[in-house]
Amino acid sequence: MKHIIILGDGMADEPIASLGGKTPLQYARTPYMDRLARLGVTGRLKTVADGFHPGSEVANMSVLGYDLPSVYEGRGVLEAASIGVTLQPGEMAMRCNLVCVEGDLLKNHSAGHISTEEADELIRFLNERLGSDRIRFYTGVSYRHLLVIKNGDKRVECIPPHDVPLHPFRPLLPKPENPGDKEAQGTAELLSELILKSQALLKDHPVNRRRIAEGKDPANSIWPWSPGYRPAMRTLKEMYGIRNGAVISAVDLIRGIGVYAGMEVLHVEGATGLYDTNYEGKARAALDALRTNDFVYLHIEASDEAGHEGDVALKIKTIENLDARAVRIIYEETSQWDEPVAIAVLPDHPTPCAIRTHTGDPVPFLIYKPGMAPDTVGSFDEFSVREGKYGLLEKDQFIHEFLND
Repeated sequence: MKHIIILGDGMADEPIASLGGKTPLQYARTPYMDRLARLGVTGRLKTVADGFHPGSEVANMSVLGYDLPSVYEGRGVLEAASIGVTLQPGEMAMRCNLVCVEGDLLKNHSAGHISTEEADELIRFLNERLGSDRIRFYTGVSYRHLLVIKNGDKRVECIPPHDVPLHPFRPLLPKPENPGDKEAQGTAELLSELILKSQALLKDHPVNRRRIAEGKDPANSIWPWSPGYRPAMRTLKEMYGIRNGAVISAVDLIRGIGVYAGMEVLHVEGATGLYDTNYEGKARAALDALRTNDFVYLHIEASDEAGHEGDVALKIKTIENLDARAVRIIYEETSQWDEPVAIAVLPDHPTPCAIRTHTGDPVPFLIYKPGMAPDTVGSFDEFSVREGKYGLLEKDQFIHEFLND
């Protein structure tokens, strides 16, 4: 049996008054996810281990069954792997957002979803002006980039920018986790200096002058966060005996997880990481990958971004698009194959529109395997699955149940 996980990033939410007390997932029209829930078995999964921040890197690694206390090294190292940056001993990697600062406020975490072409020009400029033998900037995708520092100390408190929209940024500048830690203090001061210097350099850059003239948010600051060193992650083959696998995502950190997990990273034209992503193209790429791989991890980011923007209507649309333009295609086609295909659908974490950031609440999941005995759940959402067969799973219980044929 082949296996595919379809992950709708940030798809889970909380009841919203304007939707009659329903969540976007309850409110959205999702006939194919509901059908798979009726034909399969359901439950909830705790994807954020105790003591961890509910980031997408934490949650997606948990979905795949990784023991976070043993292997977690932050988001930056995963994104480094995705873009082909091999970390050397003593090198610390960090996600480096291009953000929009307005006055004293961190207006948004994405600089208005700046294009990769514009961002590349800015990151190259910053590397010329701020880079050195110790400090290097690398271009990623859209607002998501990489900062590598030799001999950096990861024991630094760095607030994820998507957690603090419209907050004053100065009180949020990096600081040592333990006051009095001189090595961490030095790294915190270096990072704060880079942030403030980037603001001075980017303020009048031609890219930002054009963006302002077009009514767009400027990318007028960097914001580094999630520091770490090269992780000691085992591959899926080593953990579960999966012969080969593939990951499909527009997000560097998910691709990076795929690299360390030993999966082939597939790129799809028109995959943006936003609500305009190429759903059909990603679904078709997943089907093609399933023909030659035992396992496929299909990650779609759109609902998470809608949650971060607090846009309820857009989040509903992204959920319906996931159902109609990805889940439907994969279910209908694999149903015709001679070799059975197991399908799991779930979010990695909630991104409630009301608070516009991630939470660590358990997420709903469904597992469908042709010919399996279903449970009694008739729809797929945060509340219906509480009556599901699996109840509440954690750690590697979900992935073992899914892979167990």
